[in-house]
Amino acid sequence: MPRRAVPSLAAVLLPALLLAACGTEGSPPPPPLPAEALAAVATDPGVPREALARAVDALFTRDDLGETRAVVVLHAGEVAAERYGEGYGAETKFLGWSMSKTVTAVLIGMLVADGRLRLDSSPPLPRWQRPGDPRGEITLRQLLQMRSGLRHQEKAEPIYDSPEVRMLVRDGRDDMAGWAEAQPLEHEPGRHFQYSTPTSVILADVAARVLAPGGTPDARRAAVAEFLRARMAVPLGMPSLTAEYDRAGTMTGGSMIWATAPDWARFGEFLRHYGSVRGAQIVPRGWIEFMRRPSPRAPDYGAMLWLNRESGGERAMLFPERGPADLVGAIGHLGQYVLVSPGRKLTVVRLGKTDEPDRAALVAALGDVVALYGR
Repeated sequence: MPRRAVPSLAAVLLPALLLAACGTEGSPPPPPLPAEALAAVATDPGVPREALARAVDALFTRDDLGETRAVVVLHAGEVAAERYGEGYGAETKFLGWSMSKTVTAVLIGMLVADGRLRLDSSPPLPRWQRPGDPRGEITLRQLLQMRSGLRHQEKAEPIYDSPEVRMLVRDGRDDMAGWAEAQPLEHEPGRHFQYSTPTSVILADVAARVLAPGGTPDARRAAVAEFLRARMAVPLGMPSLTAEYDRAGTMTGGSMIWATAPDWARFGEFLRHYGSVRGAQIVPRGWIEFMRRPSPRAPDYGAMLWLNRESGGERAMLFPERGPADLVGAIGHLGQYVLVSPGRKLTVVRLGKTDEPDRAALVAALGDVVALYGR
């Protein structure tokens, strides 16, 4: 009968020794945190300081997120983290791109609160009020919820021929609202969701017609700029808030509003407090509640504001599977974000340049920041 081989002591202990050498968790410890990463985070940010510093640092250092130029995190109204990329700072004005739409929606809300517009009435656009024009059935509410029915396809290919590009820089650039308002109906008003930059320019034209009826381009521009300054920039503490206008004097309300990172954060706090700033109600609370309410045709969209909900289709703008249900976001081209969660007392701003292939990874990284405040 053959003798059974007895394993040596080394053969028995070697696997255990190798496992111990690799760490009991099976993974190496995280690399040391750069000094600048920790310095960008407050002493008491409301969560473990190093964890927040690492999450913010990832936004600046990961290769798959594009270029982050500014991050501001506010918790309970206090700066938890603030960091800038090389060449940028607290005084740098950043273009909001489509975050501008959310600003435009607030401006419209103020005019509704003033009794100068009605949410469920057709806006005062002469072109649409001609007898027999079916666009006269479009309401202000439907425009704000991106369900006007007007013909449009955002980011159509080729991109140089996409409708919003034609409006902004080609045949519509001198009178953007005129170009947008000339589009025919493709769907019955209210029945179809279609995200649309031209829709926001129509709303900006509505504001100018109310504030400067019959005015020249210069008068329209001056009236809207003063309204934006007096009713938003000053009470919200956003001195850098600046809009661009076309030759017809219409604010480019879908894409061309600028502000510094701290001022975009103040705008987020204004949304977090449902239109209130230091106890003063700048726009009725009900208007912000309306902006946060899902559109009848898009569960992940309110009124010029994205919601942290499933879209019911393939569209994925935020992170509903892991983030708070009350989180909303103003989102702009190339990865501009103002994210707000009232329940977590949280506002997160990220500004930079991220191309479409990297957007999902960027959204997930922003979700990592928000998740720290979920406990």
